[in-house]
Amino acid sequence: MAQTVPLGDGFDVSPLGFGGMALTPVYGEVDPAEALETLHHAVDSGVSFIDTADIYGGGSNEELISRLLKERRHEVQLATKFGLVGTPSDGYTDIRGDAAYVRQAVDRSLQRLGTDVIDLYYMHRRDLRVPIGETVEAMAELVQQGKVRHLGLSEVTAQELEEACSVHPIAAVQSEWSIWSRDVERNVVPAAAALGVGFVPYSPLGRGFLTGTVDASALGSNDFRRKIPRFAPDAADANQAVVDTVQAVAEQLGATPAQVALAWLLAQGKRLELPVVPIPGTRKSARIDENLGALALELTPAQLEALDAASAAVVGSRSADPNWVSQGRE
Repeated sequence: MAQTVPLGDGFDVSPLGFGGMALTPVYGEVDPAEALETLHHAVDSGVSFIDTADIYGGGSNEELISRLLKERRHEVQLATKFGLVGTPSDGYTDIRGDAAYVRQAVDRSLQRLGTDVIDLYYMHRRDLRVPIGETVEAMAELVQQGKVRHLGLSEVTAQELEEACSVHPIAAVQSEWSIWSRDVERNVVPAAAALGVGFVPYSPLGRGFLTGTVDASALGSNDFRRKIPRFAPDAADANQAVVDTVQAVAEQLGATPAQVALAWLLAQGKRLELPVVPIPGTRKSARIDENLGALALELTPAQLEALDAASAAVVGSRSADPNWVSQGRE
């Protein structure tokens, strides 16, 4: 495994990251002891880019990660986010990007995380009431104060990214990107490549759907995916076709569907000429080992063509509210 991958603004991270949201009760209940064990295994395995947010578990995810940082802060590239008010499972009540909230949010995150600096601080979602330049100016002040090392943006449009970069260097954009969520390739990805900004795809396994292990009809009542249109019964049935293609490619390579989905994203980074570091989340240590296998997987041109064709037939929006993500504002 390569030691690091350069995103933007001189920020180097492990070739795969770890998405911490999976370690909160978003997709069902979580065992805190197993969650901490999974985090330690990630770092033991070289997955040192750990991603969280202040609203995951109402702050409990940052508190969980603080237990890892207490022993291994120097081994971790730490990312967290601000801006959303509420929780993924209970719903969000507001988005805030005003300067006062930025200053308040970072101090709360630092306290929960038990650290004096955040390596990468993201604006989680766009507050349309506040010019993005004002939000980024407030974030830049945190860099000057030594509370934050690098800045990131989540689910921004190409224009918003360009405006932000005119205020302060941006290390990374984090948006949903996978075989079944490719809208960012139209505008956001080319803008990031042109501006020297790295890309951190969240939900690179399609919130688990691309692995072939998710039965959309059997999701629990508190499962966040029940709110997403493409998980609705009719859409999920239609979208099984893309899963079938991923599974077929996996069988050809003697790999798993998760490895194929991650390898496809890494190949897209090369094709589109920008650094790409996916952040799959999991509750089980064995899945980390499986995901790392994607780094050595080479997809053939024919396999890439088959996956591209399958992705074009996906049905349903990737978000309950399209304006919530960049797709709805482009």
